[in-house]
Amino acid sequence: MIGVPAAAGIVNFVVLTSAASSCNSGIFSTSRMLYSLGERGEAPSRLKDLNGRNIPAPALIASVIMLLIGVLLNYLIPNAATVFTLVTSIATICFIWVWGIILVAHLRFRKLKPEEAKKNTFRMPLAPFINWAVLVLFVFVIVLLGFAADTRVALFVTPVWFLILVVAYLGLKAKNKQSQKEN
Repeated sequence: MIGVPAAAGIVNFVVLTSAASSCNSGIFSTSRMLYSLGERGEAPSRLKDLNGRNIPAPALIASVIMLLIGVLLNYLIPNAATVFTLVTSIATICFIWVWGIILVAHLRFRKLKPEEAKKNTFRMPLAPFINWAVLVLFVFVIVLLGFAADTRVALFVTPVWFLILVVAYLGLKAKNKQSQKEN
């Protein structure tokens, strides 16, 4: 439309290069994170293994397997927009969970240790009002997710994911406790 015949190809190249770069950095950072968790005993110890070139291969393979879930979703749900909405809705709920916990922890810190909170030189602006305002905003977003059929499914999938994580954590904790008793 702008008179440059190759413009669409150039834009597609830039978008695909950007997506590939993002995917590559995600795989790299996730595998290193899993490796670190394995080293600290907070993930299966197999994830801390390195191959002959000092690459955390088991952690890298685990990261790629998780990425392949997205490919599988694209195969099972042919509408890419539906897959995108599902994944971003689940990510939104996880984001809200993490930041909600941070806000509640900050409120508890201010309540349980008011002297330390006053001494802190790095203060949250407008606290504690802003904590409550953001928590209300998060509840509002979750309610909005519940109104739309395509985002509502995330409200059911995400708790199942959390349950899987809790069971895995408790299993790992029990395994670590058992191995400490044996040593």
